Amino acid sequence: MIKEKKKRIVNKLKHKYRLSIYNDDTFEEVWFLRLSRLNVFSILGTSILLFTIGIIVLIAFTPLREFIPGYPDGNMRRNIISNVYKLDSLEHELEIRDRYFESINTIIRGGTPLSYESEQDTTIRYEEISFDKSEHDSLLRQQIEEEELFNLSILTGTTNKTDFSSIHFYPPVKGLVTNSFSPNENHFGTDIVTASNKVVSATLDGTITIANWTLETGYVIQIQHNNNLISVYKHNSELLKKVGNHVKAGDAIAIIGNSGELTSGPHLHFELWHNGTPIDPEDYVAF
Repeated sequence: MIKEKKKRIVNKLKHKYRLSIYNDDTFEEVWFLRLSRLNVFSILGTSILLFTIGIIVLIAFTPLREFIPGYPDGNMRRNIISNVYKLDSLEHELEIRDRYFESINTIIRGGTPLSYESEQDTTIRYEEISFDKSEHDSLLRQQIEEEELFNLSILTGTTNKTDFSSIHFYPPVKGLVTNSFSPNENHFGTDIVTASNKVVSATLDGTITIANWTLETGYVIQIQHNNNLISVYKHNSELLKKVGNHVKAGDAIAIIGNSGELTSGPHLHFELWHNGTPIDPEDYVAF
């Protein structure tokens, strides 16, 4: 009996039904569809499943989920993340505080507090570590030595002059030289005395790299030129250019003055540097 019942139910599910649409005037069949109950259940179940999957995808991967009552919006999620970070920091601070109180209690009891900084692997014997020069390091050292980077040989009495015969140096001021270049006395420039309020001019084209005030030399301005040349102008009463300004040879950059502690009267202290080495300005500039 049970088998017959099951067979009867299966046959009902598989039994075909015809759904037809007729023209009301001519009774002509316009469209029909043959379906069984099993087909209807299958189509309906598949549609519900696809619809459910679509809703889940929309909620999971689009901002539509924020319209669901009770679901956190963007601001709430950012606040949650921020609170997580703050909570982590708070836990760390509480741990540090607890260690501090524990150390104080240990000291009060006459003990030695635990040094947390010493919780390191002490099995490493640093005296056994050897540092060998690499081949690349040796080559780099040799290259720098050959190029004589920032060579200060002029300070040791070398009198070889650099050849700048093709360069015309514009005199920063016209006046009387009162103190010449003397590296042995730590005087790396030339002092020129001239009338008060005279304009100080750039000796070559270049860019202002320093324009400030120092206690010893007063208002100082420095220009970076081509060919690794640098010119320095000290003891000015006023600076007319700022750092980053591009100047041409002969442009006014400052007013001669008497600023700074290392001065005995209005004058210009003028320096020329090449590749980090001071050179005698009187060899190249006619004051």
